[in-house]
Amino acid sequence: MSREPGHRPHRVVVLALDGILPFELGIPHRIFGRPRDASGRPLYELVTCSVRPPGPVRTDADFAIQVEHGPEALATADTVIVPASYELGPVFEQGVLTGELAAAFARIRPGTRLASICTGSYVLAAAGRLDGRPATTHWAEAERFQRLFPRVRVDADVLYVDDGDVLTSAGVAAGVDLCLHMLRRDHGTAVANEVARRTVVPPHREGGQAQYVRRPVPEPQFAGTTAARAWALGRLHEPIQLRDLAEQESMSVRTFTRRFREEVGISPGQWLTQQRVERARHLLESSDLSVDQVARDAGFGTAQSMRQHLQSALGVTPTTYRRTFRTETNPAPETRRTGGA
Repeated sequence: MSREPGHRPHRVVVLALDGILPFELGIPHRIFGRPRDASGRPLYELVTCSVRPPGPVRTDADFAIQVEHGPEALATADTVIVPASYELGPVFEQGVLTGELAAAFARIRPGTRLASICTGSYVLAAAGRLDGRPATTHWAEAERFQRLFPRVRVDADVLYVDDGDVLTSAGVAAGVDLCLHMLRRDHGTAVANEVARRTVVPPHREGGQAQYVRRPVPEPQFAGTTAARAWALGRLHEPIQLRDLAEQESMSVRTFTRRFREEVGISPGQWLTQQRVERARHLLESSDLSVDQVARDAGFGTAQSMRQHLQSALGVTPTTYRRTFRTETNPAPETRRTGGA
């Protein structure tokens, strides 16, 4: 994303379809409408468009919205975001685009980043943009989505999936997680965290949407794992064993592991790795510590171990990440079209 004088901001076009959820429509505008560069210029330009000429678009509420742009706006997008709609018709029933929606998608330039919020994933899948790719959608729709689009590799347990130039999110509020992730990918943790603080949301939520799947209400004496997680966060630089975590809650390892997965949606080991990656990102962005010292402080032990974990989670090496996202140079360079976070 160039910051040359006179160069326009990265353009995000949000496609508003009839039956759209107003909450989801507002998420991209809230997240991408805030960031500024060092000169106070917006990093993003937000545009809302319809598949028809400018005019009213129905919502799932008792009001319509007036959209000022038609489908031609899609041809100008650097990123297109498709929020959920309750009136997808053939898209939802047969997995095919309507004629006007297909014509609108045909306007999107090759290389444009695509993202969906909740069941907006149906639109991307029906357009063939998710074939052979990993993706997610609302957990309650995951089985149906997989049957309708068997070529998509559906992961119903995560809050969002980043597959480089195509990203999908789980239900409703997971759109906030996805947009913050995209902002973090574009401009680094510091910029995303500042927007999260202003929006009064966590910059990064633990676990996946598995924690929101309907389950029987636990008994009042149900013991949680919150204290163990807080204990671990203060000791990420130390070796932490599963039994150490279980002891913080006076549980057996087996019981702790089960309770942890129920609450967080992932295993304790996966969670620890996530937290250490986040710690390493913060140190690489905000400190002059050597890569070896960052690895030790984040709990990876060696630079090689940290390099492997960052490469797996982010698609870049520690040195490349630091060069891209150093705090003093935020906002950072242009959006990466490939790789992870």
